[in-house]
Amino acid sequence: MSDEAKPAEKGEDTKPTRTARKAHGQTEVTVRRIHRRDLNKTWEFLKLCFREVNRDTVEYQRPRSKKRFLEVYEEEGIEQLLFEVPKAEGTEIVGYAECAFEVTGSDNWMNESFFTRRDMRPMFVEELAVHPSYQGRGVGSFLLEQLEHLARVRGCTHLVLEVAENNRRALQFYRARHFQKLDAALFLSKRINTEGELLAPRPLKPRKAAEPKAPGGAAAPKTRRPKAR
Repeated sequence: MSDEAKPAEKGEDTKPTRTARKAHGQTEVTVRRIHRRDLNKTWEFLKLCFREVNRDTVEYQRPRSKKRFLEVYEEEGIEQLLFEVPKAEGTEIVGYAECAFEVTGSDNWMNESFFTRRDMRPMFVEELAVHPSYQGRGVGSFLLEQLEHLARVRGCTHLVLEVAENNRRALQFYRARHFQKLDAALFLSKRINTEGELLAPRPLKPRKAAEPKAPGGAAAPKTRRPKAR
């Protein structure tokens, strides 16, 4: 892929919806598709957003490595959107959204037939991230509204996403916007009594007494017991 903005599917525009500016004293949040030059700063942004939640979850809420994140950019059929506000010099990323219109990735465990049997045409929300300093200011709602709009114009019937059950803030956000639980899958654990893998020390048996030796170094002949008649 050349060093151009990631191409939009079906010829959609890759430019921001509007130029970032202040309108009526309010700062506008603009959305655009990611560009190759954005990858490094976007990765740093995602690490900042998920630093806290990843400390308390079984699964990473982001690709576990920057290498995987860079690979996502090269994959077809994945939308990566940046949400920005104007700063004194340039812009600042305040939100990131990643979605796909089909099951992607060789390590994906998603069961496509689950949706087919239910006549669902899902858009898979791979990631939503809001800058910690901008949470509670409408950025998350804008991200979700943008994805709903994108799903609608692409003919999808549902947004499907995964969220950690102990990420209470995210759960509250989604439930307030009418998301419902699809599956009952949970990570379960049970504490067991542990023992060391190696056995306890064992006493060494005493050495057997040496047999007396005959003159010349040969072993003394054994005394034979007479046979009973």
